[in-house]
Amino acid sequence: MPERAALVEAARVSIARGSKSFAAASTLFAPAVRERAWLLYAWCRACDDLVDGQDHGGERVAVTDAQRRVTRVRALSVAALAGQPTGDPAFDALGVVAAETRMPPRYVHHLIDGFQLDADDWRPVGEDDLYRYCYHVAGAVGCIMAIVMGVPPEDEATLDRACDLGLAFQLANIARDVDEDARAGRCYLPQAWLAQAGIPADAVMAPAHRDALVMIARRLADRAALHEASARVGTRALSWRSAWAVLAAAGIYGDIARTVARRGAHAWDRRVTTGKAAKLAWIARAAAQASRRHVIPDTPRDPLLWTRPR
Repeated sequence: MPERAALVEAARVSIARGSKSFAAASTLFAPAVRERAWLLYAWCRACDDLVDGQDHGGERVAVTDAQRRVTRVRALSVAALAGQPTGDPAFDALGVVAAETRMPPRYVHHLIDGFQLDADDWRPVGEDDLYRYCYHVAGAVGCIMAIVMGVPPEDEATLDRACDLGLAFQLANIARDVDEDARAGRCYLPQAWLAQAGIPADAVMAPAHRDALVMIARRLADRAALHEASARVGTRALSWRSAWAVLAAAGIYGDIARTVARRGAHAWDRRVTTGKAAKLAWIARAAAQASRRHVIPDTPRDPLLWTRPR
């Protein structure tokens, strides 16, 4: 197994290159948590890139062996969870995190199940399908991150809140990336929503349907906001620095969904991002929010929100 320090450095480089938003938020963690967050990111990024034929989330290329790629991701991950060297620093990083945090293997497999959905060219039919996909590709990561931050694997209530943040992030992604996904031959908007709006699944970006698409994007943004609000309650269970990082990430990424909703028909003219000034503003705001996290009412999670599988 490579030296832990070398794995951490490779992971730091990966997150700096692949996600400036998450890289900025990760600097707020305590050092031990920060390193584990980097290691986890490196594994997630490597899985995503391998399955999609990307390089740190760049432009997708067509892959003709998607099933083989998912099989390889699962095999390397299983080996890493067993503490075996894999020959790939990103997967060895998963092994380190799993060993240090008592991570339940089911969350790793749940995430890989999301890659399998993409490999199967799966499309959501109804709303429940949409949320199931969001859980597998992002909600499960939220649960893993909570465990990385010290939440006991048995604390299901806090893991539900962590899952909510992952759902919020992915709903924002789907709203932002409608055009990019369409160009890659993918669509994560529920077929039932498209039919209700009168949008053919193979013409999502057609100008004639733009007003209807705007309404669907705003629907996604509204749902993202509900899950983000629920996730904020879960920060009561975190240390101050972890809560600071989570709240900063929630604000930074939440701005993506809010910007898509605000731009309306122009949401897809250029890719929505959160600028450096806005990131710094959220980091400052999140510090104050983290200090007040214990005065957030400890309200029960809304039973109408979609709930992850146990």
